[in-house]
Amino acid sequence: MLRSGDIILAKVQYTDTFEVKTRPSLVLFEEYGNVVVAGITSSEKMQGIPLLKKEGAVKDSIIKLNYIFTISENAISKVLFHLNSEKKKIVFNELKRRLEPLAR
Repeated sequence: MLRSGDIILAKVQYTDTFEVKTRPSLVLFEEYGNVVVAGITSSEKMQGIPLLKKEGAVKDSIIKLNYIFTISENAISKVLFHLNSEKKKIVFNELKRRLEPLAR
């Protein structure tokens, strides 16, 4: 069972190509076999929320909240680890900040 805050490995198709790669992603939520995730990159050039080795990442990375997409739960290879409650709160607050203009 997937939980919000799980860091997973999943097969992801990029929007600008037909290429599919296995990439780490953050589970935001799951419903009816569809999993909404945020992409994770180890590129230091990207902006987002830091995800550090000491938190469980293979290498220091960035959670990209500007790269949110839906995948099938069948595309998930495995769950790597779960974010701590403090990091989940940071992610939630940043998503909320970005979505607030829609509520006006």
